[in-house]
Amino acid sequence: METVFLSSDIPADLRARLESAYRVVDVPDDVTSGFEAYGDPVGWLVAGNPVDAAVIAQLPNLRVISNYGVGYDSVDVPAATSAQIIVSNTPGVLDDAVAELTLGLMLALGRGIVTYDRYVRDGSWEREWPPLTHDVHRTTLGVVGMGRIGRRLAELVAPLGVEVLYHNRSRNAEIDESGVATWAEWEDMLQRSDFVSLHTPLTERTRGFFVKEDFELMKPSAYLINMARGAVVNTDDMVEALKNGTIAGAALDVFEEEPLPASHELVQLDNVILQPHNGSATEETRRAMIDLAVENLEAGLQGERPKTPVNWEDIYSA
Repeated sequence: METVFLSSDIPADLRARLESAYRVVDVPDDVTSGFEAYGDPVGWLVAGNPVDAAVIAQLPNLRVISNYGVGYDSVDVPAATSAQIIVSNTPGVLDDAVAELTLGLMLALGRGIVTYDRYVRDGSWEREWPPLTHDVHRTTLGVVGMGRIGRRLAELVAPLGVEVLYHNRSRNAEIDESGVATWAEWEDMLQRSDFVSLHTPLTERTRGFFVKEDFELMKPSAYLINMARGAVVNTDDMVEALKNGTIAGAALDVFEEEPLPASHELVQLDNVILQPHNGSATEETRRAMIDLAVENLEAGLQGERPKTPVNWEDIYSA
């Protein structure tokens, strides 16, 4: 019986389904060597595991890497493609959940929801009236990386009368035709936006791309929301911008180091809302994601095109 690695807990019914056809082995999500202790897999369901060229070289019979999540920056896709290994991810099924949380963070930032909660709990309300906040309706939102999630976010904020600008490396004709958002030059978008929300994948081009100069283009009253990857923002520049008032605040679901250490400087800042990388963390969405991840794994192992492949065309286009 062929071996399949799992680096994420999966529902009992899905595990039973896999076990009916494969030897299923649980593997830690940080393992990078010593695979002989687990077996020789043909498939691997990963969840942010570091699967680089060195790892791939140790697994000569691996045929499928099914990533439980949209972002697959932890997988060396070119190395996998060279080894004829199918890589898949789970886009689409989490768009609503991530967009909902982004909208929630916009409201929390603009209306000071977390700040007011602290204000009541620490007794400040007994001493003085709380400071005023700002309307969220009829503001301007700048979306960096207008894909599925960005579009869903634009649709959610539309009833609030929020103007949505977006900036991609290339314009999205479908978005332009739909009217849900308007493309803008980078500097123009940053200067006009009350909220800037990041939804771009982490690539070599986007790693650390949001820097001091970008914060300085934003309004002093504006907020940054990062739902992408922590490494797309220069953390030191962001901390400085938050401390010196270059921007009003931020809401962060992702960080360069995860879990974020409790001693990190970001934790000490009152104008930051911190989330534990939980953009898709609803029971319904996580079930849909793991269903898709398992379906992709099974399809690839059967020689079929997964529903949401990353590199299928690169492998089989020749």
